[in-house]
Amino acid sequence: MAVKIRLARHGAKKRPYYRVVVADSRMPRDGRLIEQVGRYNPLTNPKTIEIDLEKVDAWIAKGAQPTNAVSHLIDIAREGGAPAPEKKQKKSKKQIAREQAEAEAAAEAAAEAAAAAEAAEAGDDAEASEETASDEAAE
Repeated sequence: MAVKIRLARHGAKKRPYYRVVVADSRMPRDGRLIEQVGRYNPLTNPKTIEIDLEKVDAWIAKGAQPTNAVSHLIDIAREGGAPAPEKKQKKSKKQIAREQAEAEAAAEAAAEAAAAAEAAEAGDDAEASEETASDEAAE
């Protein structure tokens, strides 16, 4: 008998919920199973992955083959759970223009500060050279 560890789909239409099951490979996807070893809900944020790794390891030792999807879920469960996905927010043209203006203003302020620092340093050097020239003239 070829035993697989695979997903059995449950839940309503467009609201999937999966059970990680051990089943004969000749049985239908949602048909008769040998044992349920976990659950997977892709709709929660972060995705819910609950797998009994001890049972999975025992079945693999007996010769059960996990499917690609279940192998991936097992790897995630071993790492400690699914990471929360980062949502990318779309920016409007106004937001992009505002950010560019802020970046340009910050760059200008940094350039002005650097120029002021150079001017102050040059001024200190000029004062120091004037003092040494006046000291030399006094001697």
